[in-house]
Amino acid sequence: MINIELKGGVVKEFDAGVSPAEIAKSIGMGLYKSVCAAKINGEVCDLRTPINEDCKVELLTFDDAEGKKAFWHSASHVLAQAVKRLYPNAKCAIGPAIDSGFYYDFDVEKPFSAEDLEKIKAEMKKIVKSGLEISRFELAPDEAIAKLTEMDEPYKVELAKEHTDKGENISFYKQGEFVDLCAGPHLMSVAPIKAVELTNCTGAYWRGDASKAQLCRVYGVAFPKASMLE
Repeated sequence: MINIELKGGVVKEFDAGVSPAEIAKSIGMGLYKSVCAAKINGEVCDLRTPINEDCKVELLTFDDAEGKKAFWHSASHVLAQAVKRLYPNAKCAIGPAIDSGFYYDFDVEKPFSAEDLEKIKAEMKKIVKSGLEISRFELAPDEAIAKLTEMDEPYKVELAKEHTDKGENISFYKQGEFVDLCAGPHLMSVAPIKAVELTNCTGAYWRGDASKAQLCRVYGVAFPKASMLE
């Protein structure tokens, strides 16, 4: 058994290997449904992270800055999944959370129009409604590069190749048919993303370098309640 210190200095006993998600569930389903990420001894972690020793755990919701970032990062993956469904030839670059929401960069034949963004948003809503679970897995660098090459995602291959020197496994996240190279953290499923808006579409150079490919950057914002979007 291990001792976990929670909010307010409360210490609870759990089996070794417990995850922040399981800790949240043990406290209550309401918290489990609203938790977005966790801090283990002050370090932001994925909800699936196994905990094997005594530590301090902070459960982060959308009200916390880091929880909001995990929420928005998960929404960026829903955006990419919607784009890949509607435009299978689109290549995925990066899709981080930012201070005001998220964006995702795509290599597409022509930039998305306002009509395209409406279609993408409708597809995102379908994905959220389906409640797909988000799972995490790791691959050795050479396996990761092989998988991304097979997926025909050249930008992801470039990112994965930069990890080969480190010799560490590379993490991926999967929801339904969509798989993305990603460090996380992410929500447990797409279901909490109740309201989404795609706000803008601009050009952006790959890695901010004008000598590299110009990509189509889609900006968005998402919330756990529709009223928050209003």
